Amino acid sequence: MMRIVTAAVLAALVGLLPAAVAQAQTAPSGMRTAQAAPTDSSAQQRRPAIRRVPVYPRQEWRPPVYPQYNPGPNAVRECTATYVQEYRPSGTVITPRMNCYWRRG
Repeated sequence: MMRIVTAAVLAALVGLLPAAVAQAQTAPSGMRTAQAAPTDSSAQQRRPAIRRVPVYPRQEWRPPVYPQYNPGPNAVRECTATYVQEYRPSGTVITPRMNCYWRRG
């Protein structure tokens, strides 16, 4: 049953195709250019605006350091810096390392 319906629809489309081509060929050239010109108001409508997502700033700025804690008043940062050998596939290299901590001042 599906094959018959599909064949009937295809036959109807093929039968209408030559009539549409003949009509397009017999139309005067002035009419074709008038149809191609975008003069109606639908072609001149504005495009819809892009939706924007609002971004709100944080209430309080915090540095991206974990863990976050308050070392207290008069705190002092103590740092030790050394050079360390690192063994890499390209060879041994010397790189700086720094370790820091907070102490009460």
